[in-house]
Formats: sequence, C-alpha cells, structure tokens
Amino acid sequence: MDGRRRNPYELTHETPVYVISVAAQLSGLHPQTLRQYDRLGLVSPDRTAGRGRRYSARDIELLRTVQALSQDEGINLAGIKRIIELENQVAALQQRVAEMESALDGAAAAMQQREAAVHASYRRDLVPYQEVQQTSALVVWRPKRSQD
Repeated sequence: MDGRRRNPYELTHETPVYVISVAAQLSGLHPQTLRQYDRLGLVSPDRTAGRGRRYSARDIELLRTVQALSQDEGINLAGIKRIIELENQVAALQQRVAEMESALDGAAAAMQQREAAVHASYRRDLVPYQEVQQTSALVVWRPKRSQD
C-alpha cells in the first residue's frame, strides 16, 4: 500500500469475489477442474466462513495460464505447479530488489546531504588563501665543481 487508507469496498485485482461457477465460466474450465487445481495447490482461492471458494481476477488469469500451459504446451500439472512457484519466487525477488534499490537511493541521498553539511562546516579562516603569481623566471642550477 502507498500509505493512504483504502476504501474497504474497492475492488482490486486480488479481491476474491467470484464463486466457483462464475470462475469456471470466466476461465473456460469445468468447476470440477477448478476443484482439482485447488487440491493440487495450483490455484488456491480464498475461502468464505462457510468454506466456499472465492476467486479473484488474478486467480482467473492464473487458471487460464494453467490451462494454456497444460493444453497448448503439453506441460503436466506437476511441472505447471513448479513453474508457478518459480514465477512467484521471481516476483518476490523483484519486489525485494525494488525495495532495496529504494533504500539504497535513500541512503545515497542522506550521505550526500551529510557530505554537503560537512563541507559547509569547513572553517575557511584557518587557512588563508594567497594567490600565487606565476612568473616566467628561469633558475639554473649548477653543481659545484670539485677541486681537483
């Protein structure tokens, strides 16, 4: 969340609103297939107090993905489950990287502010500045000759 209070009635992509019959129609699958996917842990919808399944729009997309991987790509359900797990891991890691980049940016900004404060605190009166005049004078050095 971004810190603002959300409307409790606002529907999001993750809001579980669809009963199994509607989810089956939206995904193009049979309700029994949805139950099987739930048992296998492929798509795990939320549950009501009475244990009824409630699917979100994200769940519907996942059901369609599972069906496409199974039918179009010929991947078995165990393979699909592993793919989903790995995709979830990647998403979690990407989120973590984004959080760490944000923290790093914040730390870099704080460091720059502290560095600027240190530079601003230098006492310029401790080391008087004198301008050096450049000359074109040439000094020739000759070693002393030894007395033979």
